[in-house]
Amino acid sequence: MSAAPPPGPHPYHPYHPYAAQPHAQPGPYPAPWGAVPAPVPVCRICGSMPVSPAAVRGHQGFIVIMRFLKAEGPFCRTCGIATYRKMTADTLVQGWWGALSALITPFTLLANLFARAAFRKLPQPYGGWRPPLDPGKPVPLRPQGLLFLIPLGLVLTAVTALIAVGVVVGSDSESTGFTAGDCVRNNADWPDQDLERVGCDTTGERYEVARHEDCGPTDYLMRLEYSADGATSYCLKHRSGGGAVSIP
Repeated sequence: MSAAPPPGPHPYHPYHPYAAQPHAQPGPYPAPWGAVPAPVPVCRICGSMPVSPAAVRGHQGFIVIMRFLKAEGPFCRTCGIATYRKMTADTLVQGWWGALSALITPFTLLANLFARAAFRKLPQPYGGWRPPLDPGKPVPLRPQGLLFLIPLGLVLTAVTALIAVGVVVGSDSESTGFTAGDCVRNNADWPDQDLERVGCDTTGERYEVARHEDCGPTDYLMRLEYSADGATSYCLKHRSGGGAVSIP
């Protein structure tokens, strides 16, 4: 009689090869796309809403080299205006020191005006985790803005003076603005005219400007462009020798 085989593990023992194994607990799975709402953009400085993505720029010139600055949004109304005023005021003082910088700075200031307009369209901020920045004084009332007004005023004064000098010189030009009684010399060959004002007591060949009704058949008709008003017709009477002349 053969011996019975040693008893094996119970068929329902957890380590029995045919026993049912416990199922693994399901792990965390990502939620389907769109199930979680997209985050609402908030101000990068104070966390308030609503915001604008506008960026504020600055420029620094260092004679030879230059530096471009940029503060990217989003900003709420208050923080955006504060950033605009600070960077614009600094650029007014630091942005002109260099040939290229003097050309770049006006475009930087113009770009900041567009950012400022975007911030001013926003309502007052709310819901932030800290107070917004203090906007401070407007740019023209800051020391940097007042310092910028000094060279700006000098430039405007210089331009105004140059225009005034040009008007005075133009009115006293030797080639235009002739009227009856003036004496001129033609520096071109007739019928071309290149008239120059001369004194009526000047020796040598010259011509006296006379009214159209006083012109004779041998007189030259002066071009309208040389008349004082550009519209009155005059003639040129030939004179020679010295001494004063008068209209006949």
